[in-house]
Amino acid sequence: MAINISDVEPRVQYTATAGQTSFTVGFEFFTNADLKVFNGATQLSFAASPSDATEYSVTGAGVTGGGSITLGSPGATVNDVITISRDIAIARSTDFPTSGAFQIASLNDELDKITAMAQQLERDLKFSPRASATTSSSFNLTFPDMVAGKMLSANSGGTGLEFTIDASGLLTAESNASTSATNAGNSATAAANSATAAENAKNAAEAALDTFDDDFLGSKSSDPSVDNDGNTLTDGALYFNTSDNVMKVYDLGNTQWKQLVPTSSQQTAIDTVSAANSNISAVAGQITPTNNIGTVAGQTSEISTLAGITNLTNLANAHAAVTNVNNNLSSVQNFADVYRIASSAPTSSLNAGDLYFDTTADELKVYKSGGWAAAGSTVNGTSNRFTYNITGTPTTLSGASGTGYSEASSKTLAYDAGFVDVYLNGVKQVNGTDVTVTSGSSVVFASALAASDVVDIVAFGTFNLANISIKDLTDTPASFGTSGQALVMNSSANALEFANASSAEVYGFKTSFTASTLVRTVTVAGGVFVIDGVSQDTLTLEEGNTYIFNYPSGHPFKFSTTSNGSHGGGSEYTTGVTHNSSTQVTIVVAANAPTLYYYCSSHTNMGGTANTVTPANNTLQVQTTNEGADNITQTEYESFDDVQYAASGFVWSISNGKLTATV
Repeated sequence: MAINISDVEPRVQYTATAGQTSFTVGFEFFTNADLKVFNGATQLSFAASPSDATEYSVTGAGVTGGGSITLGSPGATVNDVITISRDIAIARSTDFPTSGAFQIASLNDELDKITAMAQQLERDLKFSPRASATTSSSFNLTFPDMVAGKMLSANSGGTGLEFTIDASGLLTAESNASTSATNAGNSATAAANSATAAENAKNAAEAALDTFDDDFLGSKSSDPSVDNDGNTLTDGALYFNTSDNVMKVYDLGNTQWKQLVPTSSQQTAIDTVSAANSNISAVAGQITPTNNIGTVAGQTSEISTLAGITNLTNLANAHAAVTNVNNNLSSVQNFADVYRIASSAPTSSLNAGDLYFDTTADELKVYKSGGWAAAGSTVNGTSNRFTYNITGTPTTLSGASGTGYSEASSKTLAYDAGFVDVYLNGVKQVNGTDVTVTSGSSVVFASALAASDVVDIVAFGTFNLANISIKDLTDTPASFGTSGQALVMNSSANALEFANASSAEVYGFKTSFTASTLVRTVTVAGGVFVIDGVSQDTLTLEEGNTYIFNYPSGHPFKFSTTSNGSHGGGSEYTTGVTHNSSTQVTIVVAANAPTLYYYCSSHTNMGGTANTVTPANNTLQVQTTNEGADNITQTEYESFDDVQYAASGFVWSISNGKLTATV
C-alpha cells in the first residue's frame, strides 16, 4: 500500500531533556534503514531492542505521517542535540514488467521514493553554498581558472568571480602589524617589571604579617588546635582566652596550652585550701597505728560476724527481688491488662490475644478481631440447639430473651464462631449474607424478623482427635502387609487381615493434546507465495505446534498482525518466531495467539492469512487399577475425563480406527 509523502523537510533536530528517549519523526520513510540518527556529530546504531543510548529502535516505517525513534536506556543527557534525517539510496527499487498485470501499488511505491529522493536533494542543496534568491541572473558562479599568488574575489562589476588580489601584499601588511605588536610587547614588558617589584614588596609585607599572625593568635573563647592558617601550632604561640580572661602560651613539648596566671575562680579555690590548712593537719594526725581509723580496722571479726547473720542475707535477697519487680513493673502491669477476671466482657485496653474468665458463663474467653470468643468450645457435646419464638421485629438475637423474642428453653446463647448454623422457619441462612455470626453470643440478621417466625440456632462442638495408630486398634494383624494390599475381613469374619483388595477393575481415561512439528514448503509464482502448492493459502496454525517454513531467498517470509505486514502499516510479529537462516523461519504458536498474516518484507501483496486455533485433543491415556493391584488416588480420579468399571477387566480391540472395550 502506497504512502503519502508530506511536503516537509526530511530532517528534524531536537535539544533533548535529561533522560529523554522518544523523538518524533515528522516525515515519511519506507524502511528502518532509511533513517540516520545523530547525537551531536556521532551517528547512532539501529537495534530492534536497544541496549543503551548509542542504539535506537524505530516505529512508523511505511506509514503516512512518519513515526518515532526510541533511544536505549538511560536516554539522552540534557542539551544533547538529536538530529534525524532521511537518507534513501538513489536507485530504482522496482522494474515494471513489459507485459502482463501492471501493479499500481509498485508504481506508487516507486513515485513515493522518487519524491523522497527529491526532498533529500533539496535538503542537501539547502546546506550548500549558493546565490540568494535576489541575486542578478547575470551573476556567474562558475569558478575561473586558478592564478598563483592571487585570492578569489568578486569582480569590479559584481557579476562574477576572479583571482586578482595579491596575496603577497597581504603578507607585507601582516609583517608590519607583527612589528607593531613587538614594539607594544616591549613596552608591556617594562610595565610588567615595575608591577613585579611592587608585587614583591607587597608579598614581603604580607609574609611578615602572616608570621606574626601565627605567633599571636588573638582573642578566642577556647583553646585553638591549629594556628590562624590552619597549620600546626608552634612552641611559644600566644592567645587571649576571653572565657577566663587570661593569657595562654602553647607548650609544644607537652602539646598543651598553659595559662600565665590563675583565673579568679581558681584563685578563690587556692585561698579556700589555704584557710583550711589546720583542718587538713588534724585529719592527717588520725592516720597512725593508734588512731581512730586503726581502732575501726581492729573490729574486723565483729564486722564479719554481722555479715554472716542469715536475716541480713535474706533481707539483701528480698531487696534484690523487690528491685527485679520494680525493674519489670511494666511487664507486671501488662499482664494485668492481658488477663482479667470479670462478670462481663472488658471494653477497654483490648488487644488481640487478651484473655478474661467470664464468671457469669463460667468459661475462659479470648479477644479476637471480631470481639470476645470462647477460648474452648462453648458447646457441651457435639451440638447445642437454641430455639427462639419471635413476637416482634428484632434483627439481633442473644441471651435467653429480649425485646420481640424469647428462647424456648430459656438458655443463654453461646457458640463458637464458624461452628454454628442458623435456620429461619426451617430454611438455613447463609452466614455472612443472611446473618452475621462472629461474636459467639449473638446472631444479627440482615433483615428484621417478623412475628410468629421461629429461629433455630444449632451450635457445634469443637474438639481435636488425638493421633492414633492402626496398631492401637483391636482385631488387627500383628504385622503390616505388602505394598498395595488392603485391610479386609478374614474368611472367618472374626478378624482383620492384609490382602489384595477384591474390587472391580477401574479404568480412568484422559484426553490431551500432544504438540507436533510440521514442515511447509514455500515457493513464489505470479508474484505471490505458494505454500505446499496452494497460492496464497489460508493457513491454520494450532496453538502449541511448531511450524517450519522453507522459502526462497530474496523473499523474506515473515508474520504480522496486520494484513500485508509492513506494507500495510504493521510491524513484524516475533512471539515464538525464529529466523533460522535467510531461507527458513520457525514459529511456535503461542497460547491465545492473535490472527496472523504472512507476508514478504521485500515485496508487497505476496502473502495471506494464518488463522491461529486452539487444537483438539489428540492423545488418549488409560489408567487402570489392575484388579486392585495398583491404586488410583483421589486426585488422579478427579482428573479423569471419564471413568469405566468392570468386574474382571476389559478386552481391548481396534476396528476401523476406533478403540473398543469389551467386558
